Amino acid sequence: MDLALVLLLLVIITALVFEFINGFHDTANSIATVVATKVLTPSQAVLLAAVTNLIGALTGTAVAKTIASGLVDTDVVQVTSVVLICALTGGIIWNLITWWRGLPSSSSHALIGGLCGAAIAASDNNFHSLLWSQYGETWTKNSGLLWKVIIPMVTSPLAGFLLGMLLMALLMASISSMNAAGGWMARISRPRWVNAVFGKAQILSAGFMGFAHGTNDAQKTMGIVALAVFGAQTSGTLDSLPSWLGFLHPSKPDGGIDTWIIVTCALVMAAGTAMGGWRIIKTLGHKMVKLHPINGFAAETSSASILYLAAHFGMPVSTTHSISTAIMGVGYAKNPRALKFSVIERIIWAWILTIPAAGGISWGLVRLLKHYQLGF
Repeated sequence: MDLALVLLLLVIITALVFEFINGFHDTANSIATVVATKVLTPSQAVLLAAVTNLIGALTGTAVAKTIASGLVDTDVVQVTSVVLICALTGGIIWNLITWWRGLPSSSSHALIGGLCGAAIAASDNNFHSLLWSQYGETWTKNSGLLWKVIIPMVTSPLAGFLLGMLLMALLMASISSMNAAGGWMARISRPRWVNAVFGKAQILSAGFMGFAHGTNDAQKTMGIVALAVFGAQTSGTLDSLPSWLGFLHPSKPDGGIDTWIIVTCALVMAAGTAMGGWRIIKTLGHKMVKLHPINGFAAETSSASILYLAAHFGMPVSTTHSISTAIMGVGYAKNPRALKFSVIERIIWAWILTIPAAGGISWGLVRLLKHYQLGF
């Protein structure tokens, strides 16, 4: 087995390690609120998240195609197995640091930062290695970093906050109207009935959140694996594969994601999800604002809607950003003074640092390997 093939297999293994860590790192995003409101036990919530993440991961590949072909200009930089390993390693290291500190940073942006940092280093700091493509005569959503990453990165947290606040305000207004109407409507608007109704509804919203997380996050690693396989095919690495590795040959010439990649990444993310992420659950579910079932329902529904819409357009949006800001919006609608701004400040700093930190780690790894001519 030649070195190029060994490196390809190492990329796939590293990508699956990232996917597994993504699963337990981001589990909290989909189940923190349902655990905090005591609608489900932690074990029940983890099982729900694992199943719904698996289902979501199997339902599309738009985000995977963005990662595989929409971020790095392969005409400027050769995306080798070594570059991808460094990119993934940068994302993994940053994910583990933030997980250890209990900070809900974005695995999506850690991966994107790692990929960008590695690509820039591999191209000798040529920032044009990042794909700022044009479509026709104007900038469009087909562009690489601008429309698929940077704009969604800024707008999705804002959308999460506003949608969470709006939905919570509408629910509170509806309950107030029922209470003012008197009679049986006033009785069912009492806190005990509201908690009972939204306790059941929150199971559905938590499932929707897990499904939406799967449609977006699992696909990012699918894109990395597909990028590695396409690169190996172009370089001739796959020309003389052993029979037991025959499945590595891309079977979709149109740039589609092969079935084995989709299924493997979905299963690994589900397994990682089943491991749980209790440190981040504590931050999201308890430290920012006190939650009741109606609040959890509003936050999960708002965040999941944003994630599902983003996945439809192939935008690798951060699950962490959307659910965190949705919780903030819900808390603000309840009582602006109920938010714990010291915790929110720590979370925002983790967001700001994620792309440059993961990118810096990956950049350093590539430059180190290039200096010693290892893999380059």
